[in-house]
Amino acid sequence: MKDQANKGERIAKIIARAGLASRRESERLILDGRVKVNGNTINSPALNLSKNDAIEVDGKLLSQPEETRLWIYHKPVGLISTSKDEKNRPTVFDNLPKEMPRVLSIGRLDLNSEGLLLLTNDGELKRCLELPSTGWLRRYRVRVKGRLKDSMLEPLRQGIFVEGTHFKPMEVSFDRQTGANAWLSIGLREGKNREIRKALGFVGLPVNRLLRISFGDFELGTLKKGEVQEVRLSRIKNLLKIRLDSPQTEKKQKWSFGTKTSNKVDKILGTRNVSRNRRRNK
Repeated sequence: MKDQANKGERIAKIIARAGLASRRESERLILDGRVKVNGNTINSPALNLSKNDAIEVDGKLLSQPEETRLWIYHKPVGLISTSKDEKNRPTVFDNLPKEMPRVLSIGRLDLNSEGLLLLTNDGELKRCLELPSTGWLRRYRVRVKGRLKDSMLEPLRQGIFVEGTHFKPMEVSFDRQTGANAWLSIGLREGKNREIRKALGFVGLPVNRLLRISFGDFELGTLKKGEVQEVRLSRIKNLLKIRLDSPQTEKKQKWSFGTKTSNKVDKILGTRNVSRNRRRNK
């Protein structure tokens, strides 16, 4: 292994692109001493590698990245979106079709939330779509308990601090009152942990149902609970290139991937030349 400060790619990025973990999780694997390069255990993610370097994680040789894939999953209530849980609660990944490869979730939905969850086998795509600077609008249908007046929602439209955390302005509309409950439509671009539940609880409106209906241009549609649908690769490429290469669209959608946007898309989506017929089981 040679000093390649200005060549190759960071090792955490390579592991993430292989779909084994997110980039942050890959860095933790390295710091925990679970990664070897060319037979030697490494202890720092500050390492650039070439395609000729051999990477092992937990004693297993890292396979070449497969073609980038993306799925829309209708998450039901009662599943968590992390791969491991200290309380041994059922996860999203335990309930996916057996023929699916190892995947990562793009963002999360908490235990009691449901609806659209994006899944991918590419840790770099996950990272890019989760960045706050990406600015993809996420839309939700939310049911709250209580008699609602539209004025109660104004703090959410202006942005609020809850327990020391700043929640940016949300798009909020009051849809209808149904007995003791009210239905809202909410859109936000930066989903912090339990943001909608905390913000509505702050104004006295406890949430008793939360359904994500879209993430960017991807919609839940008629997909039934527990079902998963793969997105065509051509659609992923076209969508990202339109978003990233059009200055007008970029301004509206608040994209901020830097100046070499086409190159970034190609790096994420264009380098996976392994046949789609190859599958890795969970």
